[in-house]
Amino acid sequence: MPAGDHHLVGDLVLPDAAVGLVLFAHGSGSGRHSSRNRRVARRLQDAGIATLLFDLLTPEEEEVDLQTRQHRFDIPLLTQRLQDATAWAAADPPLRGLAIGYFGASTGAAAALIAAARLGRQISAVVSRGGRPDLAGPVVLAEVQAPTLLIVGSADPVVLQLNRHAGQHLRVEHELKLVPGATHLFEEPGALDAVGEAAADWFATHMARREQHA
Repeated sequence: MPAGDHHLVGDLVLPDAAVGLVLFAHGSGSGRHSSRNRRVARRLQDAGIATLLFDLLTPEEEEVDLQTRQHRFDIPLLTQRLQDATAWAAADPPLRGLAIGYFGASTGAAAALIAAARLGRQISAVVSRGGRPDLAGPVVLAEVQAPTLLIVGSADPVVLQLNRHAGQHLRVEHELKLVPGATHLFEEPGALDAVGEAAADWFATHMARREQHA
């Protein structure tokens, strides 16, 4: 996928008669091979939702980031890369016309919300897993038009508080969902399955609404 002077690499899964497409914005230090995001992606695919997991950084940037960590918290860069991937998907013949959603984890959630605010009605829904929506800032959060689901582990108190505070600035339909007993990485038995179920329901519901009003 073209991104300025660079190209991004991703893995696309397109089920038959897909009801929409979800782009994954991974968190700091992660990539398209994230086992957690891939597990969630499989649940979305089972629900008939196409998924695009991609690296927001080029291989060269990844090498630099491993040494300096200068890119993983570069929210403007991650946001622009997400927008570049969205533009590619919107123009790609097999994907053109599909409702588009964002799934963001950690710092990727901030990038997803900023991109959603910029793209307005182009984005049907946003889901954040253990995300940092606060990094988007209150002004941007108030501009988000896509229904937003914030998923947080009940045993992740700092991030839970940040999400509660961020939710107060959202002016669109939104919900804070707690996964009982889950910590930040949702490593507890059944935690990621709960994330996948909640995300699939949220995307399917709001993508269907978009189709009804198309």
